[in-house]
Amino acid sequence: MTDHIYNVLFLCTGNSARSIMAEAMLNKLGAGRFRAFSAGSRPKGAVNPVALEVLVNSDFPVEGLHSKSWSEFTKPGAPEMDFIFTVCDDVAGEACPVWAGHASTAHWGIEDPALVEGTDLERRTAFVKAQRYLKNRIQAFASLPIRSLDGLALKTQLAAIGQITEAPKAEAPAA
Repeated sequence: MTDHIYNVLFLCTGNSARSIMAEAMLNKLGAGRFRAFSAGSRPKGAVNPVALEVLVNSDFPVEGLHSKSWSEFTKPGAPEMDFIFTVCDDVAGEACPVWAGHASTAHWGIEDPALVEGTDLERRTAFVKAQRYLKNRIQAFASLPIRSLDGLALKTQLAAIGQITEAPKAEAPAA
């Protein structure tokens, strides 16, 4: 018997940086348990080149990544989502479309690195920071025992993951 592959949609307004990065990272870090997508309420139509550079430099695949509207996922024949995460504060406050199925949702807000002004190094640093926050959250999400959690426990865990900024500290070995 094949295990269920969970469909996950990351939403952001422009779908050019954070949601794209999350899609690429979960598709790799999810180890075949997850199939990630991303979309925006007002997509920019192009992926931010610094987001792509940061992903490539961290060995995440970027083939096929493109900026798209969330309406693509409301059409007949679109994949049914198990999880939907908003990664920017703007889209979290918008009226979202009705999604097929009963997806679990959470807000995992990350500051927009594309808004950072300054030197190339300062801009890259903002993207690396956003990637690190997303990666920490995605790793925590991917390690959840989803099938063994009831709805309330899952909702609580997803909300808590949205608050993670740094990697969890490893517990000291028992004496």
